[in-house]
Amino acid sequence: MGIIAWILIGLLAGAIAKALMPGKDPGGILVTMLIGIVGGLLGGFLGKVIFGVDSIDGFFELSTWIAAIIGSVIVLAVYRAVTGRGNRRHVHA
Repeated sequence: MGIIAWILIGLLAGAIAKALMPGKDPGGILVTMLIGIVGGLLGGFLGKVIFGVDSIDGFFELSTWIAAIIGSVIVLAVYRAVTGRGNRRHVHA
């Protein structure tokens, strides 16, 4: 797949991951794309290691999107753990 396809998958997978894991995160569309792109790569790697399948076949393949979304959720969770952001509740005294 080309770089444009990876950016599109990254943008959409990152946005879906943020929708699945609501909370306040720093960064805008670039952070979302990076989370999605890294998540897509992670999802493809995990799919190959765990299930022995090439889960990143093409832009319109369901396995590509599932791998990218699952990987993006994992990357978003790690990102929140590292930055200390997420579902914090602010208590006002």
